[in-house]
Amino acid sequence: MRKTIAMIGLLFSFLCLSASAVAQESWPSKPIKILIPFSPGALTDVIARMYGVELSKKFGVSVIIENISGAGGVTAGKILKSLPADGYTLMFVSSGHAVNPSLKKELPFNTLKDFSGVALVASSPALIIVNANSQFKTLGELIEYSKKNPDKLNYGSAGIGSATHLAGEYFLMETNIKLTHIPYKGVQEAVSEVFAQRIDTAFPPIALALPFINDGRIRALANTGARRSSLLPNVPTVAESGYKDFDYRIWYGFVMRSNAPKNIMDKFANEIKLISMNPEIIAKFESQGLEPSDIYMDAFDKYIGSEINKFGKIIKAAGIQPD
Repeated sequence: MRKTIAMIGLLFSFLCLSASAVAQESWPSKPIKILIPFSPGALTDVIARMYGVELSKKFGVSVIIENISGAGGVTAGKILKSLPADGYTLMFVSSGHAVNPSLKKELPFNTLKDFSGVALVASSPALIIVNANSQFKTLGELIEYSKKNPDKLNYGSAGIGSATHLAGEYFLMETNIKLTHIPYKGVQEAVSEVFAQRIDTAFPPIALALPFINDGRIRALANTGARRSSLLPNVPTVAESGYKDFDYRIWYGFVMRSNAPKNIMDKFANEIKLISMNPEIIAKFESQGLEPSDIYMDAFDKYIGSEINKFGKIIKAAGIQPD
């Protein structure tokens, strides 16, 4: 009797494994879904939809885009965790994905354990801008003035905990200067205030600031990324001003449930890599001031972990209280 029961158990396990293998071999047999934690029209939405179109062509099934805004990406993450880990759902995240563990008191998921990185596809440095008529012609001049006149200068951002706020706080932390933070509803408003000379500086993404730079209304003192942008080759990086290893970028990439089938995650990573090499995609990135990235799977997980630690230090140094 015991042998019979054991044989039935083994047979059942074999059938389950066989069914799973068949299901994975026939993948994809239904539409793929991409969750976007932001509203339609945002940069994250634009990038994700570009990849959605190409993934649909590659896999021969529909790719459904679902915008789930709310709580800085937490709502979408909660939904992803509740869905089956069958390899049919991706989430397109920004660097806010690595900010939330330090910015939120409680999360309905564990960022590193519940989700796995598939592909980091692009990043955008911020610019440190001033009005075109500002007395500051270089970043060094702004830093020197601020050290001699603490708390006399200010900067605007898209709000407490936003990417542009953390860019500013990272800059203050690394340069050991003080600027008064003025939060706005959006970084566009902060840029307008710099142009109107009502605030001293701001840290917008390149694409947002570029039109104002090109028409001579504002001046870019530095790029917060690791290298100069092809759109603004004459604008130095913060690192070039003597702050070695300074690197702050807003990044974008795909994650999945960590227990999704590994071979399917590999398929996504491989196809996303090919899409990222498409000249049309590269051209669209460059027009938005984005730099293509090629970090995948385990390497992306390690990068997310390092970014969680980095943002945690920035948030602590800024005295931002988790909500």
